[in-house]
Amino acid sequence: MAPSYDKTIATAASLAASLMLVRSLANELLPSEVRDALSSALASLRSRMTWQHTIVIEETEGWSSNRVYNSVKAYLATRINANINMQRLRVSSGEDAEKMVVSMEAGEEMADVYEGAEFKWCLVTRDVSGDPNNGGGGAREIRSYEVSFNKRHKEKALKEYLPFIVATAKAIKDQERSLSIYMNERYDEWSPIGLQHPSTFDTLAMDHKQKQSIVDDLNRFIKRKDYYRRIGKAWKRGYLLYGPPGTGKSSLIAAIANHLRFDIYDLELTGVDSNSDLRRLLVGMTNRSILVVEDIDCTIELKQREEEDEEQSKSSSTEKKKAEDKVTLSGLLNFVDGLWSTSGEERIIIFTTNYKERLDPALLRPGRMDMHIHMGYCTTEAFRILANNYHSIDYHATYPEIEKLIEEVTVTPAEVAEVLMRNDDTDVALHDLVELLKLKKKDTTAEITTESKKTEKKDATGDRKIEGTQVDGKKDGDGIKTGSVQVEEKKDDKEVVVKNVLTENRSS
Repeated sequence: MAPSYDKTIATAASLAASLMLVRSLANELLPSEVRDALSSALASLRSRMTWQHTIVIEETEGWSSNRVYNSVKAYLATRINANINMQRLRVSSGEDAEKMVVSMEAGEEMADVYEGAEFKWCLVTRDVSGDPNNGGGGAREIRSYEVSFNKRHKEKALKEYLPFIVATAKAIKDQERSLSIYMNERYDEWSPIGLQHPSTFDTLAMDHKQKQSIVDDLNRFIKRKDYYRRIGKAWKRGYLLYGPPGTGKSSLIAAIANHLRFDIYDLELTGVDSNSDLRRLLVGMTNRSILVVEDIDCTIELKQREEEDEEQSKSSSTEKKKAEDKVTLSGLLNFVDGLWSTSGEERIIIFTTNYKERLDPALLRPGRMDMHIHMGYCTTEAFRILANNYHSIDYHATYPEIEKLIEEVTVTPAEVAEVLMRNDDTDVALHDLVELLKLKKKDTTAEITTESKKTEKKDATGDRKIEGTQVDGKKDGDGIKTGSVQVEEKKDDKEVVVKNVLTENRSS
């Protein structure tokens, strides 16, 4: 065994010496052109013989940051949990100290599988000395990711895998970025502050079907960039939120922002002096944002366009100049769906109002306000969501009584939430809610009795018959069951009878 081993070592040493001698002779005797051709041929031969290819992605390109490197870093951070064999990890935190970011440590390897192909990642560091001719001093560290794969997957890696990583990293960044809410100041400038509103669709007190329809519409909107471009329309979507005060319009806006990770631009029209200032404000909005105009029916006097044209035709040139400097409905509509609507992409426009009937029909048509969302009074389903939010319960002995009363009276989600917040004791909070609802029912009955007596006094025929007197207990809503109270009177003893009638109001 030993002689054979020694013979092998001797043969290898002799071969190595021979190769070194051949290389030395080749360098001395062969022209440089021939040597370069031989080196290229040998490199090509090695490339054909090996099965592995490698792509290097450095942290910087010259003085600029390499965006692909940052995308790879963000993507691999989501894959670390699936690679339990890694022995060394790097942990850091950004602006949010409570959130830790886990990443690869130099020298570690990680395997990732994409559509059946395996890609092996490694973080490599190397020191590069400074350039003395440019005043460079000490060495600096260069970090790079190297991904190795079978050579038959080279096209897949370049055309599919790396673009997939970049797109995934962008989605991660969009979901994790801090949100801001902007207010308009000094005529045509926005002032931002951090948006920390915790409202989500899970905590929103709204019927499930209506909530799900909104979520589905939002998810469909953000995926249709190519669709909007193909049909020649601006990539935007308009929502009208209408209903009584305290029904959750502002909470819904915050939930939409948190769901899409969009910034909010809260436009106060009373602070804008002219259409030109309005245009500058709206053009200054970023993509992936929500424009909100609350209480649009009363924040500013927006005349119908027919009225604008008629008044301008009657006014003098001086008055016309002043009128042109004011914010008008035409100026607002020109941004909503006119030429200026194409100044940005991926935008949501939300108008809110307590009185939908006061708005100009031109503002409500599809293409401007694409989806009309009625924010109605509290329903039994909304009450259960609020009870779970504030007291973490799914059922209580008072539920049947509370839900029966909610169907008979009008109460806003804000009123219910206020009562539930007053006491940490669930029994006490729900008992207080029962008392509030009973008081509202009593007040409603008293109002009906008073109204019926007034009607009787005004009856000039003498037969004292009340016809068609009906007091709605709830506003009409999208598929929301509402209680209405119908008043009738018996002719014989003039006794007033109050009947509770449940009606199903549905919108088209």
